[in-house]
Amino acid sequence: MTTEPNTLSVTIFGSEYKIKGADPDYIGEVAAYVDAKMRELERRLSAATPTRIAILTSLNLADELFREREQNGKLLSDLTGKARSLSLTLDACLREE
Repeated sequence: MTTEPNTLSVTIFGSEYKIKGADPDYIGEVAAYVDAKMRELERRLSAATPTRIAILTSLNLADELFREREQNGKLLSDLTGKARSLSLTLDACLREE
Protein backbone atom coordinates (compact mmCIF):
# COMPACT_ATOMS: atom_id res chain seq x y z
CA MET A 1 0.00 0.00 0.00
CA THR A 2 1.47 3.36 -1.03
CA THR A 3 1.21 6.12 1.59
CA GLU A 4 3.02 9.06 -0.05
CA PRO A 5 5.13 9.52 -3.19
CA ASN A 6 8.11 7.15 -3.27
CA THR A 7 7.04 5.61 0.06
CA LEU A 8 5.78 2.06 0.34
CA SER A 9 4.31 0.36 3.35
CA VAL A 10 5.64 -3.20 3.64
CA THR A 11 5.18 -5.94 6.19
CA ILE A 12 8.20 -7.96 7.21
CA PHE A 13 7.80 -10.73 9.74
CA GLY A 14 4.53 -9.27 11.01
CA SER A 15 5.75 -5.68 11.44
CA GLU A 16 4.88 -2.83 9.12
CA TYR A 17 7.57 -0.51 7.80
CA LYS A 18 7.37 2.58 5.60
CA ILE A 19 10.20 2.50 3.11
CA LYS A 20 11.19 5.37 0.82
CA GLY A 21 12.70 4.64 -2.54
CA ALA A 22 12.43 5.34 -6.22
CA ASP A 23 10.92 2.01 -7.30
CA PRO A 24 8.03 0.67 -5.20
CA ASP A 25 8.03 -2.63 -7.09
CA TYR A 26 11.69 -3.18 -6.24
CA ILE A 27 11.16 -2.21 -2.59
CA GLY A 28 8.24 -4.65 -2.39
CA GLU A 29 10.31 -7.42 -3.95
CA VAL A 30 13.20 -6.89 -1.53
CA ALA A 31 10.85 -6.72 1.48
CA ALA A 32 9.11 -9.93 0.39
CA TYR A 33 12.51 -11.63 0.03
CA VAL A 34 13.58 -10.61 3.54
CA ASP A 35 10.21 -11.69 4.95
CA ALA A 36 10.48 -15.08 3.22
CA LYS A 37 14.01 -15.61 4.55
CA MET A 38 12.93 -14.77 8.09
CA ARG A 39 9.92 -17.10 7.89
CA GLU A 40 12.08 -19.89 6.47
CA LEU A 41 14.47 -19.52 9.38
CA GLU A 42 11.58 -19.40 11.86
CA ARG A 43 10.34 -22.77 10.54
CA ARG A 44 13.79 -24.31 11.01
CA LEU A 45 14.41 -22.95 14.52
CA SER A 46 12.27 -23.87 17.47
CA ALA A 47 11.37 -21.20 20.02
CA ALA A 48 13.58 -18.50 18.49
CA THR A 49 12.85 -14.89 19.34
CA PRO A 50 12.15 -12.38 16.56
CA THR A 51 15.43 -10.63 17.39
CA ARG A 52 17.39 -13.88 17.05
CA ILE A 53 15.64 -14.64 13.76
CA ALA A 54 16.41 -11.13 12.48
CA ILE A 55 20.10 -11.42 13.42
CA LEU A 56 20.49 -14.90 11.92
CA THR A 57 18.64 -13.80 8.78
CA SER A 58 20.98 -10.81 8.50
CA LEU A 59 23.98 -13.12 8.78
CA ASN A 60 22.55 -15.46 6.13
CA LEU A 61 21.86 -12.56 3.75
CA ALA A 62 25.34 -11.13 4.34
CA ASP A 63 26.77 -14.58 3.56
CA GLU A 64 24.79 -14.65 0.29
CA LEU A 65 26.11 -11.19 -0.58
CA PHE A 66 29.73 -12.10 0.17
CA ARG A 67 29.48 -15.30 -1.89
CA GLU A 68 27.94 -13.39 -4.82
CA ARG A 69 30.68 -10.77 -4.65
CA GLU A 70 33.34 -13.47 -4.64
CA GLN A 71 31.73 -15.22 -7.60
CA ASN A 72 31.38 -11.94 -9.51
CA GLY A 73 35.04 -11.14 -8.81
CA LYS A 74 36.10 -14.51 -10.22
CA LEU A 75 33.90 -14.05 -13.29
CA LEU A 76 35.30 -10.57 -13.89
CA SER A 77 38.83 -11.89 -13.56
CA ASP A 78 38.10 -14.73 -16.01
CA LEU A 79 36.51 -12.33 -18.51
CA THR A 80 39.42 -9.91 -18.22
CA GLY A 81 41.87 -12.74 -18.90
CA LYS A 82 39.88 -13.94 -21.90
CA ALA A 83 39.62 -10.40 -23.28
CA ARG A 84 43.39 -9.97 -22.94
CA SER A 85 43.98 -13.28 -24.70
CA LEU A 86 41.62 -12.36 -27.55
CA SER A 87 43.25 -8.95 -27.88
CA LEU A 88 46.69 -10.53 -28.17
CA THR A 89 45.40 -13.01 -30.76
CA LEU A 90 43.77 -10.22 -32.75
CA ASP A 91 46.94 -8.11 -32.61
CA ALA A 92 48.97 -11.09 -33.84
CA CYS A 93 46.54 -11.68 -36.72
CA LEU A 94 46.62 -8.03 -37.73
CA ARG A 95 50.44 -7.99 -37.72
CA GLU A 96 50.47 -10.99 -40.12
CA GLU A 97 48.47 -9.13 -42.74
